[in-house]
Amino acid sequence: MKALRNIFKLIVLTLAVSAALSSCIEDGMTTSASDQPAFSTDTVRLGTLFTLDASPTQRFVVYNRHDKGLNISRIAFADDPSGNFRLNVDGMSGREFSNVEIRANDSIFIFVEATLPENGRNQAVDLISHIEFRTNGVSSQLPVKATGRDVTRLKGDTRYSSDFTMDAAKPYQVFDSIVVEAGATLTIPAGTEMFFHDDARMIVHGTLRIDGTAEQPVALTGDRFGFVAASIPYEIMSGQWGGIEFRPTSTANEISHASIRNSADGLVLDYVASNGSVPGLRMVNSQVRNTKGYIINARHSSIEAYGCELTDASEGIVWLNGGEHIFNHCTFANYYLFTALGGAAVQLAHLNADKSDKDNAELPYLSATFTNSIIYGNGSDLSHGDLNDTDVTLQRCLLKSAGSNDEHFIDCLWDTDPLYYTDRESYVFNYRLKPSSPAIGAGDPALMNPATATDRYGVSRDAAAPALGAYEKKP
Repeated sequence: MKALRNIFKLIVLTLAVSAALSSCIEDGMTTSASDQPAFSTDTVRLGTLFTLDASPTQRFVVYNRHDKGLNISRIAFADDPSGNFRLNVDGMSGREFSNVEIRANDSIFIFVEATLPENGRNQAVDLISHIEFRTNGVSSQLPVKATGRDVTRLKGDTRYSSDFTMDAAKPYQVFDSIVVEAGATLTIPAGTEMFFHDDARMIVHGTLRIDGTAEQPVALTGDRFGFVAASIPYEIMSGQWGGIEFRPTSTANEISHASIRNSADGLVLDYVASNGSVPGLRMVNSQVRNTKGYIINARHSSIEAYGCELTDASEGIVWLNGGEHIFNHCTFANYYLFTALGGAAVQLAHLNADKSDKDNAELPYLSATFTNSIIYGNGSDLSHGDLNDTDVTLQRCLLKSAGSNDEHFIDCLWDTDPLYYTDRESYVFNYRLKPSSPAIGAGDPALMNPATATDRYGVSRDAAAPALGAYEKKP
């Protein structure tokens, strides 16, 4: 009997506890129309993306700032009949969700993606939808905005065996390699944007012409958008595509007002020699930045660069092994983020008999001039501080090194900070000059070239006292 009484008491206690818990749960959910969720943003922005491609995932937070639980009876897109947008609510994917509970003073994550349809226009088109939250009989909406751009997709190796001019109306997404055959010229007109997929690259056996302008520059970069992590954009990630390779049969290449960035190898020139007075590669008012290797890797080639920004690379900015080179009003700077620097910003090889390329000892030694330029950043500036018995000259250049002038270093500014706007810790890589920069007005006007009369942004250089480096002071 005593055992039965104990069992009966246990049953009664269990029922009482269950009833109490049920009462607590019921009493713990608010039903007041004034109790509504709050959001971490007023608009979910997916940014600009290519139509037919899935967007990067964007997330936001839904907060319950009340002292009781909140039941959101419906979460769904209110105006997306074509199903362009997708949701993931607290770990579950779908387009509509019911009875989503958020505990008192707690929150949940919601993730949003989109795949936009082609719009048939040669311009970006905004698409806006709204996520509806119905809570305690009240509806609220959160806008979601994405901008779609139609794109020309190049898949498989794209080979140009005769002269061809690309169309700047729509951007290009390149999935494999672009190959310019010997004897052919590929022209990329002003305003063209090219986005290269992982490992895609451009290989030039013939001639490449990039004809950008200050008003309509040409852009070549990776095809990843959005953020690697919460505050790290893909825009600062190197190695997203291969780069541009110029092979020995290539000749008379010209790059004007281009931004070439975030590649693995930058520009690689392999025995691309001059043709009379025409260099293998002539660059004007262009930017090449953020590579896993070198910005320019040139072996027994010929380069002329005027008004160019050459910045941020793991191995070094330029490696010049023999050849003939002119750099005028250029900025060489290295604040690369992801690894320790592999060497000096400017690396020189095949300088003379003592420092020759043993495999090509018979080829002419390096001939290079750097004028009205800046070589400054993390790491050392030059691989060789002693240029005696070489054909290398730096004239009116700002250098990081503490040195002195001689017949190879003429009228240089030593151990001087150019005061860039760059803030590496904040992921700002802006190599224009602050108003207090000692490089402003420090250039030698006699060393200016007609190609550098304006900088990459179209700012006219001071003809009497130009700034050193790629950029004139802001107007």
